[in-house]
Amino acid sequence: MALFKGTQQQYYDNSQTFTGDGTTVAFILTFSPAPSAEGDIEVFVNGTEQNSNTYAYATGTVTFTTAPADGALILVRQISAEEQLGNYQYISIDDLSNNFRVAYVGEGKIISKVKIPDINFHIQRAIQEFSYDTLKSEKSQEIEVPPSLKMKLPHDYVNYVQFSYKDNVGVERIIYPARKTSNPTAIIQDSDHKYVFDNDNSLLKAFDSETWKDFKSATSVQENAENITDLDVDATMAEGRRYGLTPENAQFNGLFFIDNSRGYVFFSSDLNGKIVTIKYISDNLGTEDEMKVHKFAEEAIYKYVAHAILAARVNTPEYVVARFKKERRAAIRQAKLRLSNLKIEEINLVMKNKSKIIKH
Repeated sequence: MALFKGTQQQYYDNSQTFTGDGTTVAFILTFSPAPSAEGDIEVFVNGTEQNSNTYAYATGTVTFTTAPADGALILVRQISAEEQLGNYQYISIDDLSNNFRVAYVGEGKIISKVKIPDINFHIQRAIQEFSYDTLKSEKSQEIEVPPSLKMKLPHDYVNYVQFSYKDNVGVERIIYPARKTSNPTAIIQDSDHKYVFDNDNSLLKAFDSETWKDFKSATSVQENAENITDLDVDATMAEGRRYGLTPENAQFNGLFFIDNSRGYVFFSSDLNGKIVTIKYISDNLGTEDEMKVHKFAEEAIYKYVAHAILAARVNTPEYVVARFKKERRAAIRQAKLRLSNLKIEEINLVMKNKSKIIKH
C-alpha cells in the first residue's frame, strides 16, 4: 500500500480534508490523539459517507478496499468523546449570555448597561432554580450495594426522586424510605455514662450509631413478588387480610434512609449485593458541560434574567419590574408545558385504558 500523498485542504471541527489522485488506497492520519478504533472515525468521499465495509482503519492508517476516483475529495472526521447525540436541543451558557446582551442590553433597550459577570450570575441562578421544577434535571446512578450497606450521595445531589433495585428480569422495584429509623449522632461515653472529650475538649462522636448497627444487622423479609408461588399469593394477598396496612410497608423491596449530614444512604440488609439505582435532582451546576438549557426554556431564562437585573436596580419604575415579573411567570409556564412532552396519541391510549369496565 502506498502512502497517501494528497494535499491537505483545511481543518474544521476536528476534521481533515484530503484530495485523492485515484492511485493510492491508504493514507496516514495526523490526528492528535489518534483514533483508537474504526468506530472513532467517519469517512466521506465527495460528500457521501462511506460504508465501513469499503475501508479499514488500524494504527492510524485508513485503507480503502477500492481506490477513490481520480480527483475525489476525501474527508476523514474524528468523532471526539465530547460529541454527544441530541446536543442540538440545548443552548450553552455562553450563547445565553451573548443572546441576552443582543436582545436586552444597549442604547434604547430595556437595560442600558450591565456587566457581563452580572448576566452570567443571574443565568446560573436561573438554571439552578429551573432545575428543581422546570428543566429535566433528573440524573441516575447505579451501584451494587456493598456489605457495609452504605452508598455515598452523588456530588451534585440536591434531592432524590426514586430509589429502586433491579430484579432478575431487569425491572426496577421501588425501594421505600424507612421513616421510623435513622443514624443519629452517637456520643461516646465512658463506663460511668459520662461524655468523653479529646485533648482539645471536643466531644467525641462515633460514626455509626447503635440504632444503625441494630437496623443493619436485622434480618429482613427475603421474599420477592416474582418468586412467590400462586398458593402463597392467594394466602398473602387475600382480600381483607391486608386491610389497614400502609402501602409503602406492604412490600418486600427493602428500605433505605438518608443521612444528609454525613452524605450517605443506608440500606436494609435484604438489599446487600443487589443493584440499586438512585434517581435524583441536581442543580445542573456541577460541571461546565452541565450548564446548558433546553431550547424550550430559552425564552424563560431571558425573562428571568431581565427581571432579576431590573428588580435589583434602584430607580427602576415599578411598572417595568411588574411587567417583567408577569412575563417571567408566563414564560416559565410555557416552558413547563413544552418540556412536559405530552403526546396526543399517548394520552389517547391512557384514556382508553381508563375507560375499561372493571369487573368485580
